[in-house]
Amino acid sequence: MDSKAQLARFGLFDADVPRYTSYPTTAQFTDTIGPDDHSAWVRAIPDGNKISIYVHVPFCRRLCWFCAYRTQGTRNDHPIAAYLNVIKAELALLSADLPQGVTLSRLYWGGGTPTLLTPSMIADLTETIRAVVPFAEDTEFSVEIDPTEIDSTRLDALMHAGLSHAVIGIQDFDPLVQAAIGRIQSFDATRDVVAELRARSIEHISVGILYGLPHQTPVRIAQSVQHLLSLNPDRIALYGYAHVPGIAKRQQLIPSADLPTPQERLALFQAAQELLVWDGYSQIGIDHFCGVADGLPQAQQTGQLRRSFQGYTDDPADVLIGIGASAISHFPQGYTQNAPATGAYAAAIQAGQYATQRGHAYRGDDLMRARVIQALMCDFTVCRARLCRDLDISADALHRLLAEVAARFPNLLQLDEEGLTIPTEARLLTRVIARAFDGYAVDMSGHWSPF
Repeated sequence: MDSKAQLARFGLFDADVPRYTSYPTTAQFTDTIGPDDHSAWVRAIPDGNKISIYVHVPFCRRLCWFCAYRTQGTRNDHPIAAYLNVIKAELALLSADLPQGVTLSRLYWGGGTPTLLTPSMIADLTETIRAVVPFAEDTEFSVEIDPTEIDSTRLDALMHAGLSHAVIGIQDFDPLVQAAIGRIQSFDATRDVVAELRARSIEHISVGILYGLPHQTPVRIAQSVQHLLSLNPDRIALYGYAHVPGIAKRQQLIPSADLPTPQERLALFQAAQELLVWDGYSQIGIDHFCGVADGLPQAQQTGQLRRSFQGYTDDPADVLIGIGASAISHFPQGYTQNAPATGAYAAAIQAGQYATQRGHAYRGDDLMRARVIQALMCDFTVCRARLCRDLDISADALHRLLAEVAARFPNLLQLDEEGLTIPTEARLLTRVIARAFDGYAVDMSGHWSPF
């Protein structure tokens, strides 16, 4: 039996598994967590700590069919201006709760399309954030940039605000694929924005592409990757498209019959992977590729690599505050999430309280399982000594858990006194193996297979 057939036996092509950008996953969040929990966890941040902030801007000029995020279309800036006023009110609530001396590790604007903001909006929002949480000397400020919704004045405003990292969604450069997913974005437009960013001495440019889209073939995705490589990005995220039309209604515009099979998805991933590695990029975790100047390889070597809602990161902060509708916060105590609908979010904030609608407080063996899953997703290995030291847990309890999972994948994983390791030939199954450590029932409600 060849290795692919062996991996298929364990669910390579048909397992429904999360991406494990958090543990527990958002499917386990409940309304038992509310505004009071969020406030208490903010107030529990130690004085002088560094935290990170994610700001969600859920507006777009166009609604791409493939996107499963909470976004809404707008043709003018009035809803955006009103929303930013609510954002500022939420930041005021945060300011009242934050302990003294807290500074900013990372600032990330996502969406939606954050580059819809006008130059004055960019300046106003950044100044408000800086007044609440001052930038540290090494703060990284990242913004998701849509090449079809940006111009020189907005780039200049972002630069003046302190932008250091640009994140550009590409998905695919093939016109047939772009038409099928409702996102027309030419290579020329993308290249020009990258050139403008480089001209402004942006330290870091990362890009994201998708495999598993309609009409993709190994030849087509290889051509897109070659175009992408000509841009010389510092980091590349190669994500699998998740087709969940039951959750993201706009995906109903993409016929399921046009999508590649799981076996074809794997071929697409491997075609892209081969080109990226051949061009000198180091693979980090299951879906990131980094150039020599990127910080993720060093973070992986030193055991500092993490996986978050924004992908892999070397952010050392243990608190992430999510600002805006649907934004998720992460604390040492657990997770909180704001109301997803902008109306409900705004109503809560305008009533003078946080918009926390649901979340999860760590309990039982959550932290142990979270660290095991994080270690597998980042390093493909679980070090028993490190976990026992960091979490003050029983070595015997951890070994029993590792042995139980290893027994579910006979002759596939390496289990010894050091811990558990996923060999190179089995790393395509990393998410499936991680799911075996998930202490909660996993209901994916759609097709979220590894490939």
